[in-house]
Amino acid sequence: MSGAPHVSIAIQFAVASAKLPAPAALRRWARAAADGDAAVTLRFVGRREGQTLNARYRGKDHATNVLAFVYDDASPLSGDLVLCAPVLRHEAKAQRKALADHCAHLVVHGMLHLQGYDHGTDRAARSMEARETTILAALGVPDPYARPGDTRR
Repeated sequence: MSGAPHVSIAIQFAVASAKLPAPAALRRWARAAADGDAAVTLRFVGRREGQTLNARYRGKDHATNVLAFVYDDASPLSGDLVLCAPVLRHEAKAQRKALADHCAHLVVHGMLHLQGYDHGTDRAARSMEARETTILAALGVPDPYARPGDTRR
């Protein structure tokens, strides 16, 4: 019996959720990026927790926009996405993007990382970006990689 993947998304807010996307939108974005069954926790954190996690697991002493943690290589996919709310807000403002669109992009980006996508080489980055823009377009979100004057959506 085939059908849509079963994707369970738990949402956690370790920061005030005001002005952050609603859980229903977050789940819709994560499900759109899932290639198969998955159980994922999506957690919004503040700058301190984001910096601590990034330093501990990536050796980088600053908060970053999204971190993806896969529990193991078993099926179904199981992992965590950690989004740093202050970084997301800052980036959205600096890039003149709607916060919801930026969050959608980073939820999709994180989900692809959980599934093994990478952007460590130019070829891998092009592949991952193409997948992201296709998923985001289906969700009605503008291409996050478009440059001013670029006609792609």
